[in-house]
Formats: sequence, C-alpha cells, structure tokens
Amino acid sequence: MRIQFDRFPGGRSKALTLSYDDGRIHDRRLVGILNEYGIKGTFHLNSGFFGRDGYIVTEEVRALYAGHEVSAHTATHPFLELTPRERVVTELMNDRRALERTVGYPVRGMSYPFGTYNRDVTQLLPMLGIKYARTTVSTGRFSLPDDFLQWHPTCHHRAMMEHGEAFLNERPKYNRMQLLYVWGHSYEFDNNGNWEDMETFCRLLSGRDDIWYATNIEIVDYMEALKRLEFSVDETMVRNPSAIPVWIGVDGLPVELAPGSVTHLTDENDG
Repeated sequence: MRIQFDRFPGGRSKALTLSYDDGRIHDRRLVGILNEYGIKGTFHLNSGFFGRDGYIVTEEVRALYAGHEVSAHTATHPFLELTPRERVVTELMNDRRALERTVGYPVRGMSYPFGTYNRDVTQLLPMLGIKYARTTVSTGRFSLPDDFLQWHPTCHHRAMMEHGEAFLNERPKYNRMQLLYVWGHSYEFDNNGNWEDMETFCRLLSGRDDIWYATNIEIVDYMEALKRLEFSVDETMVRNPSAIPVWIGVDGLPVELAPGSVTHLTDENDG
C-alpha cells in the first residue's frame, strides 16, 4: 500500500491563493472581482495607515474582507531588518491587536514590508504568534514552501496569466500537490489601467472542481493538520487528531480522514 501526502481538501491536488498588501482603497474593487468569481485572497494590512488619504478606514475592514483573510503587514511598514528588535515586536503586535479588534479573529500571518527581512526577524516571528510570512521573491514554480516563514510566491500578478495557463495545463509527476500563489498591490491595477487582467485571470481560474480556492492561513492550517496525522506501525490505520478533515492518497486514490477519527485503510491485517 502506497500512502502519500498529496491531496488538498476534497481530494484535489491543486490550490490557488492570492495575496495583496497595504490596504489601499483599490482593495474594494479587487475584492469585488474576487467575490464575483469565488476566488479567495489574503490581505496584509498596515493598521497605522487606516484613514489616511488613499487607504481604507477601520470601520470597513470587517465587511470588506469578509470571506477572505486579513493578515498583518506591520503597523507602519518599516524595513524590519533595519529595525531594533523591540520595535519589530511593537510593530507586529500593534498591527495584530488593531486588526484582531476589527475582524474578530486571531491574525496569524503577515507579509514582509518591502519584501525584506533577515534571520533575526524570522526567528522572532513564532514568538509573536506569526505562522507564516510572505516574501516578494517569485519562484515561477507551483511548489509548497519548505519554510512558511519564508513563503515565496509563484509570481507577481504581472505574470499571472502566463503562470495561470501553465498551472491549468500542468500534470505533476508523482501527483504532487501544486499551489499557484499570486501576489501584488491592488493600486497597481489602477496605476497601469489594467483591471481587465484580473478579470480575465479570475475568469480563467474560477469554478474548477480540481482547484481548492484558499486563503494563506487555510493552506498553513491544512498542511499542519496533514503533518499531525498518526499512523499505526503497519500503516493500515491512521488517526486524524485535528479539528478539520484531511485527505491523503492511498494507492493513487484520495481518502478522506474525518476530524478526530481513526480510519482503517485496509482490513487485511484484521484478526
């Protein structure tokens, strides 16, 4: 029996997530497009800029991003690798606190301001309740990260059509899980007058049974649940201790593991 960790929810092998920074007023139009096509995004916000010219206001955050994820981006967008440790703590905790009071759930992820960071910053993040941190380094690949605290996206949205078409046509060897991760800033569409590009991308990728549409934190939580699975010595039984269902591949077929349950993968060793 061959067991592989190669399935997203629903037994799918592909997932799509979008990630946008800063909380500018153009997020309103972007969220409207994503909602129209049923695609999920994560929005990394600077709470210290709420209400400034060109930025969203605190009072609209909860309703605007409902169904998506609100994530941290620090309160005032400093270069974290040039910032004293104490200030890094203040920036992130103040941002988390303000965002959590607004959205009503724990904020557990972030993106790096300016995309810059160093080892000292990444080592500090788990102690601040941060589960993942997105960079601005495009890989051009559809692989999941080795380290979610240095989560490199597939591409900036300038290249999303090229990668979106490749993603749909990709047939991964050994049926590996594949993730298309697109990042950017919503104001770039306004500056470049190319909102139709996002419409076209969403139309191309939406409504597919073989793609899981997820936020950043949903992907992190799912991968953690997958790693928590507990197998018997002969691999005929598996316990899922998490509160969410998890899927695995067994001899090339998807198998759902219900939360809090023990699943018997074969009966040949019974008795």
